[in-house]
Amino acid sequence: MTLTGLHHLTAITANAPANLDFYTRVLGLRLVKKTVNQDDTSAYHLFYADGLASPGTDVTFFDWPAPRESRGTRSIARTALRVSGRASLDYWAGRLKEKGLEAGAIRSLDGRDAIDFEDPEGQRLRLVDDGGAGEANPWDGSPVPAEHQIRGLGPIVLSVPQLAPTEALLTQVMNMREARRYEEAGATVHVFEMGAGGPAAELHVAVEPHLPPASQGAGGVHHVAFRTNDNAELTEWAKRVKQYRVPSSGEVERYYFRSLYFREPNGILFEIATDGPGFAVDEPLATLGESLSLPPFLEPKRAAIEANLKPLA
Repeated sequence: MTLTGLHHLTAITANAPANLDFYTRVLGLRLVKKTVNQDDTSAYHLFYADGLASPGTDVTFFDWPAPRESRGTRSIARTALRVSGRASLDYWAGRLKEKGLEAGAIRSLDGRDAIDFEDPEGQRLRLVDDGGAGEANPWDGSPVPAEHQIRGLGPIVLSVPQLAPTEALLTQVMNMREARRYEEAGATVHVFEMGAGGPAAELHVAVEPHLPPASQGAGGVHHVAFRTNDNAELTEWAKRVKQYRVPSSGEVERYYFRSLYFREPNGILFEIATDGPGFAVDEPLATLGESLSLPPFLEPKRAAIEANLKPLA
């Protein structure tokens, strides 16, 4: 069994309206699903993706009134987003400056050009040149020109105090393979690949024993999800995780995909999610994200849920 790449990443915001403004109007992503956290319906769950809401392009946010994240190890430390070509990175360097954001210089990291920056809440982001690998599905409504739009998730960076326990889970249970390593900011970063590999199918693990444990909050990441094709494969993953005695949620129906949750040895939450049925299962592709979507089991509670949500405009 092989995971095919990154499925989505879910982070935390304490300001949903500002979050929506930044990720759609500054980063140019499409709001493809406006729904609620299925386990906490008082909170929005906002999904941003490419023009077709493709698996592997989703950056999502829970809207929780949380204090800022306390940074450290045992956490997801940075989220990379893929663009194509040096010209796109040059465009983004200018756009980020124009929008009043501080960004690092374009540099070569692990053999790819990249720019590091943060969103207004301190979410640590990175734009990475993926060399044009894989499909691109631009969004016609984006303020960013099609050739420079974000193409999807790139490598996700974890911070751990020791490599061995995490490496064992990634390679022995999740069937990833270590491809290479590099040095950044005094830490050795180990690159693990899934499926065909490449920036959309990599997990980078930085070993940072000198850092204190992180504490989740606004500007931090809640979990990362990995792609599997369908429900039958997810069932096999659930069996495999149980076989290795890794505690898990069991299969969870999320309506837009089906999921399995478990934690790696440092407490970082992982999810394996199916590619389908996708976000167009309950609304037309052309109007994704324009109204509040609820899975069928929450639909009878719509009036109460809507009354409890803050306006996004």
